[in-house]
Amino acid sequence: MSFGRILIVIAVLFGALHLYAGRAGSAGDPRKGTGASGVVLLSATWCGYCDALRQDLNAMGVAYSELDIEDDAQGSAAFDAVNARGVPVLVVGQDVIYGYDPDRARELIAAVGYRFKGQ
Repeated sequence: MSFGRILIVIAVLFGALHLYAGRAGSAGDPRKGTGASGVVLLSATWCGYCDALRQDLNAMGVAYSELDIEDDAQGSAAFDAVNARGVPVLVVGQDVIYGYDPDRARELIAAVGYRFKGQ
């Protein structure tokens, strides 16, 4: 392998590492504070699906924190850190659910050990 190709491979590897570290290392990433079982809802006041997901979480008896992506700098930073394109975004432990997906939310919440009301 020529010296030029080796330099290109090294440059690509460093670039990929930089992109990966930038995503995982973002100070605003809500996964840094969730541990294995914390739940964070990224929402906006005008979002009907956010309201529906909030109601689902409350009905399940799940303790969660909520960050408004428009009115809260921490919420905006979290939204950017998880590369979201819309709301709601639900972070369960280290997993991220983009959009309203109550079945997936229930599955992940149960997997981290929550027991739902009435069970």
